[in-house]
Amino acid sequence: MFDVLKDPVAKLVLSGAVLAIVTVVAIYVVGRFRGEALKDEQPEPIASELMSKLRELHSRGEVTDEEFRTIKTKLATRFQGELKDNGETG
Repeated sequence: MFDVLKDPVAKLVLSGAVLAIVTVVAIYVVGRFRGEALKDEQPEPIASELMSKLRELHSRGEVTDEEFRTIKTKLATRFQGELKDNGETG
Protein backbone atom coordinates (compact mmCIF):
# COMPACT_ATOMS: atom_id res chain seq x y z
CA MET A 1 0.00 0.00 0.00
CA PHE A 2 2.77 2.48 0.84
CA ASP A 3 4.47 1.60 -2.44
CA VAL A 4 1.90 3.84 -4.14
CA LEU A 5 3.25 6.84 -2.21
CA LYS A 6 6.64 6.41 -3.87
CA ASP A 7 5.15 7.31 -7.26
CA PRO A 8 5.43 11.10 -7.86
CA VAL A 9 2.09 11.24 -9.70
CA ALA A 10 0.33 9.51 -6.82
CA LYS A 11 1.91 11.97 -4.37
CA LEU A 12 0.72 14.86 -6.50
CA VAL A 13 -2.85 13.51 -6.70
CA LEU A 14 -2.94 12.78 -2.96
CA SER A 15 -1.53 16.23 -2.13
CA GLY A 16 -4.11 17.88 -4.39
CA ALA A 17 -6.94 15.95 -2.75
CA VAL A 18 -5.76 16.87 0.74
CA LEU A 19 -5.40 20.53 -0.28
CA ALA A 20 -8.91 20.53 -1.76
CA ILE A 21 -10.39 19.01 1.41
CA VAL A 22 -8.60 21.50 3.65
CA THR A 23 -9.78 24.39 1.45
CA VAL A 24 -13.40 23.24 1.54
CA VAL A 25 -13.31 22.81 5.32
CA ALA A 26 -11.72 26.26 5.75
CA ILE A 27 -14.37 27.90 3.57
CA TYR A 28 -17.11 26.16 5.54
CA VAL A 29 -15.68 27.22 8.91
CA VAL A 30 -15.19 30.83 7.83
CA GLY A 31 -18.73 30.92 6.44
CA ARG A 32 -20.16 29.62 9.69
CA PHE A 33 -18.30 32.19 11.78
CA ARG A 34 -19.25 35.03 9.48
CA GLY A 35 -22.87 33.91 9.51
CA GLU A 36 -22.93 33.81 13.31
CA ALA A 37 -21.32 37.23 13.53
CA LEU A 38 -23.92 38.70 11.20
CA LYS A 39 -26.76 37.16 13.22
CA ASP A 40 -25.44 38.76 16.41
CA GLU A 41 -25.36 42.24 14.91
CA GLN A 42 -28.58 44.08 15.46
CA PRO A 43 -29.09 47.54 14.08
CA GLU A 44 -28.88 50.25 16.70
CA PRO A 45 -32.21 52.01 17.18
CA ILE A 46 -32.34 55.50 15.78
CA ALA A 47 -32.66 58.49 18.09
CA SER A 48 -36.25 59.25 17.11
CA GLU A 49 -37.35 55.74 18.15
CA LEU A 50 -35.52 56.07 21.43
CA MET A 51 -37.11 59.47 22.03
CA SER A 52 -40.59 58.01 21.51
CA LYS A 53 -39.88 55.24 24.00
CA LEU A 54 -38.48 57.77 26.46
CA ARG A 55 -41.65 59.86 26.20
CA GLU A 56 -43.75 56.77 26.91
CA LEU A 57 -41.67 55.91 29.97
CA HIS A 58 -41.90 59.49 31.22
CA SER A 59 -45.66 59.63 30.72
CA ARG A 60 -46.06 56.40 32.72
CA GLY A 61 -43.93 57.84 35.52
CA GLU A 62 -41.10 55.33 35.08
CA VAL A 63 -38.64 58.13 34.33
CA THR A 64 -38.33 61.25 36.49
CA ASP A 65 -38.40 64.76 35.04
CA GLU A 66 -34.66 65.15 35.66
CA GLU A 67 -33.85 61.81 34.00
CA PHE A 68 -36.10 62.73 31.09
CA ARG A 69 -34.31 66.05 30.53
CA THR A 70 -30.85 64.46 30.79
CA ILE A 71 -31.61 61.62 28.38
CA LYS A 72 -33.49 63.93 26.03
CA THR A 73 -30.44 66.22 25.79
CA LYS A 74 -28.17 63.30 24.96
CA LEU A 75 -30.63 61.94 22.39
CA ALA A 76 -30.98 65.39 20.80
CA THR A 77 -27.22 65.49 20.25
CA ARG A 78 -27.31 62.01 18.76
CA PHE A 79 -30.29 62.90 16.59
CA GLN A 80 -28.45 65.94 15.19
CA GLY A 81 -25.50 63.67 14.38
CA GLU A 82 -27.79 61.26 12.54
CA LEU A 83 -29.30 64.09 10.56
CA LYS A 84 -25.83 65.38 9.66
CA ASP A 85 -24.77 61.87 8.55
CA ASN A 86 -27.83 61.69 6.30
CA GLY A 87 -27.09 65.12 4.82
CA GLU A 88 -30.19 66.70 6.35
CA THR A 89 -30.35 69.87 8.40
CA GLY A 90 -32.43 70.63 11.42
